[in-house]
Amino acid sequence: MAQSRVRAAPLTGRGWLNTGDRRLDLESLRGKIVVLDFWTFCCINCLHVLDELRPLEEKYGDALLIVGVHSPKFEHERDPRALAAAVERYGVEHPVLDDPDLKTWDAYAARAWPTLAVIDPEGYVVSTMAGEGHLEALDAIIGGLVAAHTAKGTLDPEGSPYVAVRPADTALRFPGKAVELPGGDVLVTDSARHRLVRLAPDLTTVVAVVGTGERGRADGPEPTFNEPQGLVLLPEDVAAKAGYDLVVADTVNHLLRGVDLAAGTAVTVAGTGRQWRMDDGAGAALDTDLSSPWDLAWFEDRVVIAMAGIHQLWSFDPVAGTAGVYAGTTVESLKDGPLDQVWMAQPSGLAVGPSAEAGGERLWLVDAETSALRYVERGRMHTAVGQGLFDFGHVDGPAGEALMQHPLGLAVLPDGRIAVADTYNGALRVYDPREDEVATLAGGLAEPSDVLVLGERVVVVESAAHRLAAPDLGEAAVAGQHHRVARKRTRVAPGALRLEVLFEPAAGQKLDYTYGSPLQVTVSADPPHLLAEGAGRGEELGRDLVLAESVDRGVLQVVAQAATCDAEAEHPACHLTRQDWGVPVEIAEDGVSTLRLVLRS
Repeated sequence: MAQSRVRAAPLTGRGWLNTGDRRLDLESLRGKIVVLDFWTFCCINCLHVLDELRPLEEKYGDALLIVGVHSPKFEHERDPRALAAAVERYGVEHPVLDDPDLKTWDAYAARAWPTLAVIDPEGYVVSTMAGEGHLEALDAIIGGLVAAHTAKGTLDPEGSPYVAVRPADTALRFPGKAVELPGGDVLVTDSARHRLVRLAPDLTTVVAVVGTGERGRADGPEPTFNEPQGLVLLPEDVAAKAGYDLVVADTVNHLLRGVDLAAGTAVTVAGTGRQWRMDDGAGAALDTDLSSPWDLAWFEDRVVIAMAGIHQLWSFDPVAGTAGVYAGTTVESLKDGPLDQVWMAQPSGLAVGPSAEAGGERLWLVDAETSALRYVERGRMHTAVGQGLFDFGHVDGPAGEALMQHPLGLAVLPDGRIAVADTYNGALRVYDPREDEVATLAGGLAEPSDVLVLGERVVVVESAAHRLAAPDLGEAAVAGQHHRVARKRTRVAPGALRLEVLFEPAAGQKLDYTYGSPLQVTVSADPPHLLAEGAGRGEELGRDLVLAESVDRGVLQVVAQAATCDAEAEHPACHLTRQDWGVPVEIAEDGVSTLRLVLRS
């Protein structure tokens, strides 16, 4: 654990949530161990960290105070109402600082979502770490601080500034995805209430509920789920062999669940409940770790999974009981090509439609963090709409110029056009493959997260309005806005650039050389020719890069991971720390010649 005595910077922002309108400052938090969690609610890695922090909050009680610092990426995330909805949606039970201008983010030199900073009871930063997977390290640091400051008399273990907000009483609460059932009913994942709700064709009458409504992972006649999202009905012959009708993406549990609709029972069919940390290949589905499965589709005689947590598509065979990678490398960015080489960024919606070739099929997906509409056909991925991680907005017209903002769902219309739930624009958009153009069908929607075609009706899961609705397709929103991420670009000197990833094993752990080098750093760039030298994978935390003379700005993409194990235990546990950075840079004569990224220090 780093012991540098660096005074924590002030907590500066627009306002606070979960404090009963009280504004907090570090002076008022003296005596508490404070963990600042820099997050943004679009970011799947940030959502993972929220769940990693829950057991620490329970273990240490009021001696520990988590403070969420919400530093937004997308324009929509700057809206205080959207942030308040996200805090409820994801069950955030600690104070949250609204930091729309990234003032506190900059004060703590954060470079990635999520970033964690640990502050001791006397107001000093004692550790910083980026990414997820730090539960054991945080536990060791906090436990050490509790012991040291209890002995010193500087720990205040009682009282908390957290004030819970009572949610409104609605039939659904932040519904996620929906699917039409035989007979015309609709099944919807009632995500914030951890259950499935069957609605009559009027989309309001509740016919049945699957799940107790409690957060959990129990199978059987009283199943529990944890923020479920995607749904897919199995073909009848496959369902007969598998023994269940429908598969559910049980997102926060990192599981797939099979549901018998008549009995209202659920069974785990894929996943271990552990979050994926490293590639272990295809294999038995129940022995394979998953990571935040977000949506599902039946394609090429298998269930395809939008594995949002690791920026890939996976497949699941419900008859053989196997699962494995279908597309993607885990690098978070936008790159087309053969399926084993493509880059995605939080794929969150899937739909199947006809191929350009007679008799074939095309798998459509929305790639949320690149605000892109993409498709898979004949073993390759293509981008129809979308420009990358840092360009988004609400622009109609030719597909090459059109922009969306964090879309989460889609459906193929009967005429072959693709309807997209353009979530952060609050709009229903449509892409016409024949004309290669994008238009807006409806606006003013509250975070639409999925689209259904029910006969002649186009229905939207309007998540933040807690309902399913058929929008008036004549109520188009005003388009024409082009945004870029508000993060400052890092000014770097031309030519040689030293990259250093800072990592220190957690207390009681050491680097694990059992299977070779425990360190891996992969560097790439957007555009690729930004890097004249230094791209690729290596086994050192430091690397010398050379920036091309012909490019004045771009994004350096760095993926770093470190494998550690317990140093003294009789049966040591192994741990993997991993983080992706997309660092916007601009070339300037007065720029830095060394770029340091903190994995853990």
